[in-house]
Amino acid sequence: MTLVLTEHEVRTLLTMEMALEAVESAFRQLDRGQATNTPRHRVRIPGCTLHVMSGALVAQRILGLKAYTVTREGARFVVLLYDGEGGELLALMEADALGQMRTGAASGVATKYMARADAATVGILGTGWQARSQLEAVCAVRPIRQVLAFSRRPERCRAFCSEMSERLQVTVHPAAGPEEVVRSADILITATTSREPVFKGEWLSPGVHINAIGGNALIRREVDEETLRRADRIVVDSRDQAKIECGEFLVAIEKGILCWEAIHELAEVVSGRLPGREDASQITLFKSLGIAIEDVAVGLRVYERAIRENVGAHLPS
Repeated sequence: MTLVLTEHEVRTLLTMEMALEAVESAFRQLDRGQATNTPRHRVRIPGCTLHVMSGALVAQRILGLKAYTVTREGARFVVLLYDGEGGELLALMEADALGQMRTGAASGVATKYMARADAATVGILGTGWQARSQLEAVCAVRPIRQVLAFSRRPERCRAFCSEMSERLQVTVHPAAGPEEVVRSADILITATTSREPVFKGEWLSPGVHINAIGGNALIRREVDEETLRRADRIVVDSRDQAKIECGEFLVAIEKGILCWEAIHELAEVVSGRLPGREDASQITLFKSLGIAIEDVAVGLRVYERAIRENVGAHLPS
């Protein structure tokens, strides 16, 4: 029978530790050819867009997809998991929190392999929905001592700083502007929906690691061309998906600033085939688009825990 999990139940079951382990394992399996991932497809009608992305974990015999709609009222997410033996639908779960956590976990995994081991200061531009799991994941993989945050909405920024200071037991405080955030950061997170770069590449300090997670459309660009010029290592979750929807890369490639051969996949880094960085002075960049195999892997962990703890309802067969 199909297990149905509500948003509240998923939030109760899923931890960042689970998400980090699941996402790291998924990228390792991708590199070994033990997982498959299909880039996001979009279907549009006036006022609404349907997004669908799918993948499979071969060893676990699990296939799955995430589907979500975006309208002026917001986004609605679901993840479906299928048994690879008999083909039955194992689980249907609401996936707002799941998507938030898996995106944070992908940045956490990238940070684990690409940031300096002594990185202690995080700078974050954007303090909305996605920023919280980004910061939580980074703090889970590095000994962070302080965080500087900036948002164009000061009240939202102050609320974010207060909430995350208490949750993570790390000093999180507002910055005067983006330049202060960027110049101070050992790890820089951009979590915005901006169509224009949110900082200048000239502000970056040697040795910084960047997680750029806000843009997954051709019209969005969080990082500028100078950042791409200065980056010694550029990594993305999926090169195939980047070729469809990464505005930062496509503009730079068209101008001859960047080439696809210089852009690597996180699976190569997690597997050890490619060093995340080769010295402490290098600038490294992880561009997160959000891929289906992350949703499938995290969804499977949620499903397994729900079965163990008898959480959720079953659809009649």
